[in-house]
Parts: sequence; structure tokens; C-alpha cells
Amino acid sequence: MTTEPATQYLDVVWLSVAAILVFLMQAGFACLESGLVRAKNSINVVIKNLVDFLIAALSFWCLGFALMFGDSWFGLVGTSGFLFEGGATPWMATFFFFQMMFCGTATTIVSGAVAERMRFAGYFICAAILSTLIYPIVGHWCWAGLEQANPSGWLAKLGFIDFAGSTVVHSVGGWISLAAVLVIGPRAGRFDPEPKEIEGHNLPLAVLGVFLLWVGWFGFNGGSTLRINATVPVILINTVLAPVAGGLTAVVITWVLHRKPKVGIIMNGVLAGLVGITAPCHVVGPTGAVVIGAVSGVVLFVGMWMLERLRIDDAVGAVPVHLFCGVWGTLAVALIGRPEMWGNGHGRWEQFVTQVTGVAAVGALSFGGGLALLLLINRFWPLRVSAEDERIGLNVAEHGANTALLRLLMEMDQQRRDGDFSRPVQVDAETEAGQIATLYNRVLERVRVETRRREKAVQDMRIAKEAAEEASKAKSHFLASMSHELRTPLNAVIGFSEMINQEVFGPLGHARYREYITDIHSSGTHLLTLINDLLDLSKIEARKYELDEQDVDIAVVALSAARFIQKPIHDKQLKFNTQITPNLPPLRGDERVLRQILLNLLSNAVKFTPRGGAVELKVESEPDGRIAITVSDTGIGIARKDLARVMEPFGQVPGKANPETQGTGLGLPLTRSLVRLHGGTLVLRSEVNEGTTVTIRLPLWRVVRKNRNVA
Repeated sequence: MTTEPATQYLDVVWLSVAAILVFLMQAGFACLESGLVRAKNSINVVIKNLVDFLIAALSFWCLGFALMFGDSWFGLVGTSGFLFEGGATPWMATFFFFQMMFCGTATTIVSGAVAERMRFAGYFICAAILSTLIYPIVGHWCWAGLEQANPSGWLAKLGFIDFAGSTVVHSVGGWISLAAVLVIGPRAGRFDPEPKEIEGHNLPLAVLGVFLLWVGWFGFNGGSTLRINATVPVILINTVLAPVAGGLTAVVITWVLHRKPKVGIIMNGVLAGLVGITAPCHVVGPTGAVVIGAVSGVVLFVGMWMLERLRIDDAVGAVPVHLFCGVWGTLAVALIGRPEMWGNGHGRWEQFVTQVTGVAAVGALSFGGGLALLLLINRFWPLRVSAEDERIGLNVAEHGANTALLRLLMEMDQQRRDGDFSRPVQVDAETEAGQIATLYNRVLERVRVETRRREKAVQDMRIAKEAAEEASKAKSHFLASMSHELRTPLNAVIGFSEMINQEVFGPLGHARYREYITDIHSSGTHLLTLINDLLDLSKIEARKYELDEQDVDIAVVALSAARFIQKPIHDKQLKFNTQITPNLPPLRGDERVLRQILLNLLSNAVKFTPRGGAVELKVESEPDGRIAITVSDTGIGIARKDLARVMEPFGQVPGKANPETQGTGLGLPLTRSLVRLHGGTLVLRSEVNEGTTVTIRLPLWRVVRKNRNVA
């Protein structure tokens, strides 16, 4: 039995531990991605993380390892070692195990980018393409023969350096992610119409995922030495400092730009630093690691901003983290790495050109080949779920999987869509969602009670409105009929009394008869005025009063109304003053109605002004162009508490109704209604024993501007 050197067993142990740490990154990706998506898609994301590792592990065993590390065909692809059987030594078996974990990591990067909208079957195909073809071929170009310190891949022969996979693992996953999101498009509502952030449902879980990835990265970078040696401690230190610098840079950027530390950006800042240090972790010191991590944080932010401007939807930021920072980390080998540690004799510029060549070649194969294959597949087998499946969530649509909270949200959403809140939602009493459902059902019950109460109130209002309309119709019909029946005899009474008073058929025998005839004429006139006012109010309330509109000279109408009250003014020895602004513009209105408004106001003013008092009529154009009509008197006035009453039909002022001043109680209400028909306003101001002022303002649109004379 041959005894292997002790150092080889130490190498096996170290590489095995590193491989297990890399495998732990699968758990980190699962936590990160499921926490950054909505709850209705969380199960779909984690099952994709599990299944893509199953695909990657099996395909890498069958084909991938052979294509990546088999005998090289022109430095392009391996041709031996299919269906790996364990290799010649324990170390070789451990190396296979380690590289299998790398393949799983590269594959699972895509699941986060395409989350919430890619079919499970489509993702299955995408994972198979990456792990079976693209990743092994790129790996052969960069790493073939390195396990034996004899590079055989064409990029490795050029001196291309990618120590732990900033390009081979992360950029490849990032390139495929970019191709996939371009093919399937953004999530519904992400850019409709403006960019809108879609928050993850469990950020604490996502932060836990970052920590798990960070732990796994110690195996990722440290294990890439393939053997335990003196460089491992520095590599591990760099794997701490670079993500620290990336995370802190992200904190500063988001705090400055968003005025608050955004959790998602800070998490991705840590991951950006990890990706950036992966390629050069063995050729830089701690200071270089801090610089690389800080720049990675900036690259991340610029990449996220650029994707949003281009309306490219990456659900978890996989493309900026793994692709953009992977490219940066690869170039940082030449820009920041120590030339004496490259081991290929290149100068800095020569190494930079080599790194750019590697980035470009890998990008062409990964993005170009991946995009072509995905477009071809999408043409015959759509990769995106339907709009309805996306709405309800891929947990249910793709897997029939559900959670208590998700069931509750779906029921609530269904009620919203149907508008049917008559039934309660189901309650899972032992869950947190059950407590929400119980409270929601109580809210629904209260809503139903309030709805029934409001419906009854609306029904009662409708019945009352119908009754009021019927009563109004009956009143209008009664008033119209009665006015017709009363007008004829009243007109006869008034006419006959005038004839008798004028002694048409001879002299009256007694002076008392003349007094009685005067009373009969006055009473008849009062009743006829009352009937006419009632009929006009009824028409206005029934909205059947129509204005005969024309251009009216308001000055002429005012003077005409003033002539009608000359006799009572003379009889009561009142002072009457008129102030009418010359050259007033015409008004669009009903001339008869405007004259009636003025007659009502002037008659009231004369009626309620004691002998020897004063009445004034003023018509003017206000500064804003409106026409104002003011009638004022020095009469008995109205107490402030009674102002509202006199504006109601039959609203007499208490204590003022006497034979001299008694009116119909309809003058002011009718006047206000007629003013409103013209779109105007009526303002009443009065003080007891001091007098009353009524101001009417007609709207500007009633003024005929084109005929206005300019002084």
C-alpha cells in the first residue's frame, strides 16, 4: 500500500472544505433572491435555485468537466474525461468536486435576474445551456491545464489571469442573465409608464443571504489556490476588505443621492466588492483590495442606473453585480495587481490588453451565443409566463404552491376585482395571516353594515325626493289652475272699481262709497300681485321659467322703473335720488324681468320708508366690469336676526306688518330668484330704524363688451 505525502492530504482537506463553503453559496443565493422578490414568487425562486444546481451538477459530471479540463483541442475545448469516474488521485477527485460547485454558482446567478416572469421549463433550458456548454468552454479557455501548472486553454496561454472566476464564473452568469432579461422583457409595471421600484417581501432574509454568500466566498477565493500555501491568509483578508469597501461605498452613495441608506443597494455593494476581488485576490495586498472594493461599489451604482435608463429589468441586480463588477475585477488584475506576482513576464500594458481580450472573447461567446440560443428557443417555446400567471404569482401558476399569506392576498385581490364583498375570506387560525384575515373579515362586516345603512338612507331619500317632486307638481298644477280661476274675477273687480271710481255712469251718491271703491281696488290689486308672484315662484322652482333674452339698456330700464313709483314718492314726500353711470354697456337679459326686479326693490323701499325719508337708486359699472344695481332707503329697517326670514316666501318681519307697510311676503324671495336666473347675486344689508340697502351684481358674462364705450 502506497503512502501519500501528508501535504497532499492537507491539500485535499483544504480543497474539500473550500468546496463545501462554495456549496453553501447556493443557500446564500436562495435567501438573497427569495427575499428580494415578492412573496407570490418566493417559492418559485428558491426551487429554481435548487433545480439549477441539480442540472449543473449532473451536466458537469457528464460533460462539463471533460469539456473544461479534458485534453485540449486547439485550446478551445476539452475532449476527454466524460462521465468522470474519480480520477487517478484523491486530490483529482476533490478538484472535480470543487469545480462542480463553481459550475453550480455560475448557473444560479441567472435565476435572480429573470425572477418573477420566466417559465420554470424555460429556466431549466437556460440553466442547461449555461452549465453544459458555455461555462465549460469558457472555463477551458481560461483554466484548462492550471491544475497541473501547464496551461492549455488559448486565453491561459496568452497570460490571461482570472484567479477565482470574476470572468469565468461571474461574468458568464452575468452575460447570460443580460441576454435572458432582454429576451423576456421587464416585469409588468416595472417601467409603466415611469420606472417604479418593486420592493422585495423579506429584506432580513436577503441580508442573511449576503452573509451566507460572504462565508462561501472564503472557499471560493481561498480554495482557488487549489492547495494550502502561504498566499491563503492574504487572500482571505482581501476577501474581507474588498466587500467591506464596496458596502461602505454603497452606503455613502445611496445616503447622498437618496437621503437614506437603501438596503438593496448596500447589500449589492457588498456583493460587488466580493465579485471585484475574485480575479485579482492573489496579486494585490489589503490596500489594493480596498481600492478594488470601493470602485466596485461605484461600478454597481452606475450599472444599476444605466439599466434603469435603458429599461432593462434585473430583479435582484445580478447584471451590475456579477457582469459589470466581474469585468472590473478582471481588468483590475492589470490596473492594480502587482506585476511580479502575475508569473507570466508581462508588463502592465501588455497584461491589460490580455485582460481586455479575455473579457471581450468571453462576452462574445456568453452573450452572443446565449442570446442567439434563447431567441431561438423563445420563438418555439415562449420563455415568459402569461400576464395572468405573472399577476397571480409563479408560486401558484408554476408549482401550485401557496402560503397562508399569499392565499389571503389572492382572496382579497379577487374580491377587489369582482367587487363582491359579501362573503368573508378564509381564516387559517394558527398563522400570522389568520390574524390579518380575522381583522379583515371584521372590517368587511362593518363595511356591509354601513353599506346597508347607506343604501336604506339612499332609498329613503329617493322616496322622499319622489314624494317632494309629486308634491311640487301638484302645487304647480294647483297654482296654475287657481291663478287662472282667480285672475279673471279679480281683473273684473279691479276694472269695475276703476269705472265706478271714475264715475263713468254718473256721480256717486255718498263720499263713503268712493272710499269703499278705493279699498276694493287696492285689495284686488294686492291679490292679483300675490297670485302673479306665486305663479312666478312656482315656475322658477319647477325650472319652467324661461328668460326672453336680448341686449338691454339697463339705464333706460332703471329710469322706467323709477317713473312707476313717482306718485307714492310724491304722496309720502320722500326724497328720491338716482345715480346712473353714463354710457353703461348693454346687458344680455330679459328686459321685463329686470324691470320687475327694480320695481320690486323700489316699491319695497318706498313702502317701508316713513314720510319725509329718502330713497336712492344707483346703477354703476364696478372695477371688474360687472354691473351693480343698488337700492337704499332710510326706512324702518330689519333686525339682523330677521334678515334670513324675509328672504323666505311669506316671511313677514315680526311687528312690522300693519296696513301701511303690509306686503305679500314674496317680493324679496321672488326678486332673489329672478336675479339668480340671470346668474347674479343679491346682498341685503339692514339696520333697525336706519334703513335697508339691497345690492344686485350681474355677472361679467352678461355684459355685452363689444358695445362698451371707452371714456
